[in-house]
Amino acid sequence: MTEDDEAEINRAHAEAMKALKAEREALMADKTESRGLLLVHTGDGKGKSTSAFGLVARALGWGQKVGIVQYIKGKWITGERQFFQRFPDLVRYEVMGEGFTWDTQDRARDIAAARAAWAVSLEMIADPALDLVVLDELNIALRYDYLDIGEVVAGLTARPAGKHVCVTGRNAKPELIAAADLVTEMTLIKHPFEAGVKAQRGVDF
Repeated sequence: MTEDDEAEINRAHAEAMKALKAEREALMADKTESRGLLLVHTGDGKGKSTSAFGLVARALGWGQKVGIVQYIKGKWITGERQFFQRFPDLVRYEVMGEGFTWDTQDRARDIAAARAAWAVSLEMIADPALDLVVLDELNIALRYDYLDIGEVVAGLTARPAGKHVCVTGRNAKPELIAAADLVTEMTLIKHPFEAGVKAQRGVDF
């Protein structure tokens, strides 16, 4: 490639980026609304809770306060739980689940735990001190009908104007998806568990 060829490629690139910048600026010109969002992370792929806890880290970076309710994981010790509990002034972290459904094998107990977790969730959503509330694995409780989807959607859509809420878990119900501002579906392509690799600290929990 000659110097002239390289110069022409650079010139064309600069023109393309200039046009892209103008396009982006025009796109952003009418995006003035700022309000609390309902975010849903669902799908069969890994990363739903991981992404939600990334939001928590981002919020903390701005000095915002966060509430976290874990619906399913129970007393299972996780890296995120140990880390965020280092910030008691900024993070309210409530582990409300009794464990995975195949561990408890007690539907009545699971329903009671889900209802207790939902009560705490509503409390956090109403708390003006909290900017973001993460409802980890709420979708699992909804999937098994431990909670009424209509009641949950009503509670989420009635959140204060500036409150962000992130719901995680597989099999998000259509009603929740319809009510959400952002829905991300994690798609499973490949997972080490299929090759016989157990869940590992720092990556999976």
